[in-house]
Amino acid sequence: MMQISEHLCQTIKSVHGEKGEQWLAEFDKLLLDCEEKWEMTVELPSPFTLSFNFVAPAVLRDGTEAVLKLVVPSREFRTELAALRLYDGRGAVRLLAADEERGALLIERAKPGLMLAESELSDDDRTLAAAEVMRRLVVPAPDGGEFPSVADWAAGFARLRQRHGGGTGPLPERVVSRAEETFRRLLEEGGELFLLHGDLHHGNILSSGHGGPVWLAIDPKGVVGEAEYGTIPLLLNQLPPKGQREVIRRRVLLLCGALGLDHARLLAWGFAHAVLSTAWCDEDGVGDIPAALEKAYWFEELLDELP
Repeated sequence: MMQISEHLCQTIKSVHGEKGEQWLAEFDKLLLDCEEKWEMTVELPSPFTLSFNFVAPAVLRDGTEAVLKLVVPSREFRTELAALRLYDGRGAVRLLAADEERGALLIERAKPGLMLAESELSDDDRTLAAAEVMRRLVVPAPDGGEFPSVADWAAGFARLRQRHGGGTGPLPERVVSRAEETFRRLLEEGGELFLLHGDLHHGNILSSGHGGPVWLAIDPKGVVGEAEYGTIPLLLNQLPPKGQREVIRRRVLLLCGALGLDHARLLAWGFAHAVLSTAWCDEDGVGDIPAALEKAYWFEELLDELP
């Protein structure tokens, strides 16, 4: 019987409730079924950090190295699967097989698999490496409403006000109101839409290949929005304790130059999303709200400095 850490079990139960408990009860059979169906052996215990899902290296019968990811089926799982299919190995790890009903993915294993966050590159070079991944991930927004949109994500502000009787709780009213108005304006102006990764930060970009690595994205959420919006997770992550404003400013300039993005629009999306992320912290009961707000203020300052 496979032993799943108590932390992962509790996380799955907390996030998925009874559905998660049932999934855990059937986990051993699911793992065995995947090994038989895809003719592979899973390497246990997994060397990967398991926070929300079970992920482990596997070896196929022909010697191909892969990664098995098992999750409680949900909309987020389905959009990840759909995004991997659309990216088709361009800028992201390639999908090898899937069982959508049971929440199983068999994907390409990036080797050596070093996270961009752990590389010895300078912050500028990390940013440019991520920009190249973004360039390769460009996919026009698909029809059919299979993926959530940035507008759907913005509903987090309405939920914030519902939780706090029309107010904004621990978030300043001024900041929330400006972020809400920024979302409305940007959405009404309607820039070109793409299928965005949705969570493309330094921890979700891995090295693949030897002799000058190719960088590949993992774990796409799949959200429809403007290219500028897709840069925000990278801008919000791996910031130093001091000088965050300057690092954000520098990254914005590099990304705009490398990808031909609109500087003002990127900063506006950055401010609006940073506030939304703070609202999600309040909603989920996790995260450092003051620290999240500080990032929003950096974007606001940089935005207000534009001519």
